[in-house]
Amino acid sequence: MSIGAILTNESIDIDIDIDIDRAAGAACNTPNGTMTNLFFSEDPVSIARAKHICRECPLKDGCLAGAVERREPNGVWGGQLISNGRIIAYKRRRGRPPREREAEHVVVSGARVLVTPAIRSA
Repeated sequence: MSIGAILTNESIDIDIDIDIDRAAGAACNTPNGTMTNLFFSEDPVSIARAKHICRECPLKDGCLAGAVERREPNGVWGGQLISNGRIIAYKRRRGRPPREREAEHVVVSGARVLVTPAIRSA
């Protein structure tokens, strides 16, 4: 595409491979977008909830593959946490971490989910 094409509003074909019907079946897809804050949260408890929602989703493998391919900057995609375009194991809370932190149990949709703290090196 050239600058001239942008300035003259020429018709440009863009190939976007998104199956709208398939995406509508995703566990995270809500008509009013209420889960957006959950899947792009900084809070470890919200991240655990988002991962739990992805756990049973039939589209999670394709979602994760697409996010890695696009190098999504952040969020929960396909049940995995992505930060700076890479899959990471956990995200710690903002601010200075406490000296020692216990694992937290969170109840999500009736299931008990364990949120573990980061392992500190010596």
